[in-house]
Amino acid sequence: MSSAARAEVVVVGAGLAGLSAATRLQAAGCDVQVLEAGRHVGGRLRTDRIDGFVVDRGFQVLNTGYPRAADLDVPALDLGWFARGAVVRHGGRAHRVADPRQLPGTALDALRAPIGGPLQKAALAAFSVRAAYLPVARLLRSPERTAEEALRHAGVGEAALERFLRPFLAGVLLEDELATSSRYLDLLWRSFVRGAIGLPAGGMQAVGEQLGARLEPGRVHLRTAVQAVAAGSVVTEAGRWRADAVVVATDPGTAATLLPGIDAAAPRQVTTHHHVLPVSPWAQPLIVLGEPGGRLTNSVVVSDAQRHYSPDGRALVASSTLAPTREEDVREDIAHAHGVSPSDLEHLATVTVTGAQPAALPPLELRRPVDLGDGVYVCGDHRDTPSIQGAMASGARTARSVLRALRPTARHTGAA
Repeated sequence: MSSAARAEVVVVGAGLAGLSAATRLQAAGCDVQVLEAGRHVGGRLRTDRIDGFVVDRGFQVLNTGYPRAADLDVPALDLGWFARGAVVRHGGRAHRVADPRQLPGTALDALRAPIGGPLQKAALAAFSVRAAYLPVARLLRSPERTAEEALRHAGVGEAALERFLRPFLAGVLLEDELATSSRYLDLLWRSFVRGAIGLPAGGMQAVGEQLGARLEPGRVHLRTAVQAVAAGSVVTEAGRWRADAVVVATDPGTAATLLPGIDAAAPRQVTTHHHVLPVSPWAQPLIVLGEPGGRLTNSVVVSDAQRHYSPDGRALVASSTLAPTREEDVREDIAHAHGVSPSDLEHLATVTVTGAQPAALPPLELRRPVDLGDGVYVCGDHRDTPSIQGAMASGARTARSVLRALRPTARHTGAA
């Protein structure tokens, strides 16, 4: 790159938000360049290969219930699917709480599951129907509470809250106090009821790679850290880029550093331990929830859902805790969750992801401003919701905003 390179739009960051913005801008005819500090596209969606196993950075999934999943070529990702529901451990036994429409053989298990009586189970079903089928606008007009307050108000009962909902949601929200906004809970639960949960054959990084592949060759510059951003200017170690529009699409901490005045933070973290078992102990690909008071949030045989995650038919297990833990701290808990001996578990890798996602506390701030003025824009899940959906939605909004400024008389079909 020359010391004064030029582009119509420079996007800082090749995560899902930046790629969503860049692909739309390119489709609308813009000259786009993407600068990425890391070695791969996709941001926090990173996949490694260890001893032939496909190992994601933390336990992450693709939810087809997210509206922006429609932006992806889902069949090309060759998804393997989890079953809807979870395994609840209580009283030394494993109880399947699954969607009987998908797994008819689990209907009796769900009725017998220790998550409350018939009234409480009916209340949980009613909560699911409400989230899934009420118009989003009505959900967003509902009284805002914390997620815990909303669930208690819905009448799901203590047993369902503590044994099923709290550990299940803790694995998604990365907080177990359920202090998250009830409005975000509604949107999230809607996506779980309406969509399916899967893993790409190539790992979660394949989602970002699919978006990145839509950009023309030479448009993404990896290992290019940005030092400063200003109106019409981006400074890197290699020199300066000049642009009509600059989009900052980095992690929240970097965004706050590059754009003083931006309130962006990702306080949630997660530690995931990956183990190998000789065979899977389960007949269905269901997540196993941690027990109340325990360190383990959840554990799942990911290769049951996506067979390509294992090179040889052995079972790959991903187990998560909210607090940083050592593998030896939770080995027995993981073994107990799956009903196996601790000696059966072969430790493969452990990773702690700090800044895994922003919080979504009440009041929920959906669609935070992306146009900062003077041709500078910002996008990321910290501008919408802490999810793949939020990242991609903010990228789409930012592309529309940029195009309104650069192409004020054009019809922007490519930025829908």
